[in-house]
Amino acid sequence: MPQIPLIEDLTSGSIPPGSSLLVEFDPASQWYNASLTIATGWLKQGGTIVYHAYSQPPDSIRLKLKRMGLDAGDLEKNGNLQIWDWYTTQLGLKSKEKIAVESLKVADLSIQFSRDYMHRSMAGVLQISDNTSALARFNDEKVWVEYVLTRVIPSTTLNRSILVRGLMKGVHSDWGYKQLEGAHDGIVDFRVEEVGGEWKNIIAIRSMRDVGHDSRSHPLKIGENLQVNFEK
Repeated sequence: MPQIPLIEDLTSGSIPPGSSLLVEFDPASQWYNASLTIATGWLKQGGTIVYHAYSQPPDSIRLKLKRMGLDAGDLEKNGNLQIWDWYTTQLGLKSKEKIAVESLKVADLSIQFSRDYMHRSMAGVLQISDNTSALARFNDEKVWVEYVLTRVIPSTTLNRSILVRGLMKGVHSDWGYKQLEGAHDGIVDFRVEEVGGEWKNIIAIRSMRDVGHDSRSHPLKIGENLQVNFEK
């Protein structure tokens, strides 16, 4: 199994297949670039990525991956990279992508998941959702949280993939955050903090159930190619 960049740099071992990790991120943080850094590192190790793009158009993701040294087109052709377009439907438009979600209504998504994904083998695949908070724009909170709890997380366990899910801080209820935190196998924070008069991007693992971890805060730096790395 490839190593999950940034996250498994802070663990004492590998995160088991079937795990779901929750990334809670400040809106001003570098989480989106970090998520693509994670995808890039996994792909460069020969792994397979399924990237669920809620907050960025797929072509923007391809351009950023190119800046990070990858040819997204070739990776998509050989099956190592799938970009799911959850973004275009939020604009009221029909996606031109091969893989797209046409509705973010839970009633529609739930049927699709039960039919196509609950028992699908995805062993060894790393799934990244850049911002699941987008579901809140189209559904009542209890409905979309229950969808994640009863469809998405169980499907990850059954198909033996690893899911890294982004969730924006400060936009949902305390109940919503607690329900999701309790259901995930690990919680990772991406924060922006003022340190010594300078704003710093920070990563910290808040909890991890199945593997030891470093829980200290670690500052990050952003390179010219948009890759996110630890600050030395």
